[in-house]
Amino acid sequence: MGSFHFLVNPLLVILIFTLASKTGAKVPAIIVFGDSSVDSGNNNVVKTVLKSNFRPYGRDFVGGQATGRFSNGRVPPDFISEAFGLKSTIPAYLDPGYTIADFATGVCFASAGTGFDNSTSDVLNVIPLWREVEFFKDYQNKLRAYMGNEKANEVIREALYLVSLGTNDFLENYYTIPRRRLQFTIQQYEDFLLELAGKFIGELYGLGARKISFTGLPPMGCLPLERATNVMGNFGCVEKYNAVALEFNRKLEGFVGALNMQLPGLTMLFANPFPIFYQIISQPYLYGFEVAGKACCATGTFEMSYLCNQENPFTCMDANKYVFWDAFHPTQKTNQIIVNDLLRILLPMFR
Repeated sequence: MGSFHFLVNPLLVILIFTLASKTGAKVPAIIVFGDSSVDSGNNNVVKTVLKSNFRPYGRDFVGGQATGRFSNGRVPPDFISEAFGLKSTIPAYLDPGYTIADFATGVCFASAGTGFDNSTSDVLNVIPLWREVEFFKDYQNKLRAYMGNEKANEVIREALYLVSLGTNDFLENYYTIPRRRLQFTIQQYEDFLLELAGKFIGELYGLGARKISFTGLPPMGCLPLERATNVMGNFGCVEKYNAVALEFNRKLEGFVGALNMQLPGLTMLFANPFPIFYQIISQPYLYGFEVAGKACCATGTFEMSYLCNQENPFTCMDANKYVFWDAFHPTQKTNQIIVNDLLRILLPMFR
């Protein structure tokens, strides 16, 4: 990893982490739901074109292993787990190389390409959110068999749940396939997604979750894929998409506040990646980046998944100079900077 320029003093992050460790008030496990922003390899075993378990994906991961993470290295839950004093990588639940002993301190149910809307997961035949919940139920049964009801229930209650999805609902579904646009205005679709999110959080709560970090949308109009097709806008960020992300995030913040009041014992944080991510994209040099408009992999304009492969001669040599790894996903370095910004709130709230 190259040198970092944090929005927050890295020593402060270390200090907060140290305090959390000394009080012993860490969470016992990190449990992850969502899409490719947090998927650590569940799509490897799904019949979909949306995979990343081949090089150059993972080339900066431990051992240069392409695990199915949509990055050159680690993704945000990995860094969050490490900051809470747990393991440095969170395994995918469907990875046959791991057992319940591995999943007891952290597990990922996320699937690249999914969304709150079931029709979003249908687009590329990936795992729908309701199925991620079914995996969680299965996990709970295995956890209770592994460590006994009392200890397992404690882990389920005290674990930190990371939820990160929504971008695909807009970019892969609403703006690409006409069906939802014929049914909903964009504001109506946002409200429809919030309704689905409410049902999902209600289910998690009913299954014992009490500590949740709910991630908002990134500046999705600035993803290289969107910029590459924004010919009329001189290949700049698509401001319409960024405006939707900002509007949806405002609604999400209110949604999180309302659920905190409605559900006894729930502590849910709205984790907003938009400000720090937008600053990285707008002023990449502040963070040691050289390129923000294009990705590292291939031509950096439209390639992801199988189009981002080992044979492409254009892939950059040093991903630390790039904000984005492929046309849709950040590099490991970007992921770490965003997480470090989030940890200022996350660690004090859940330690």
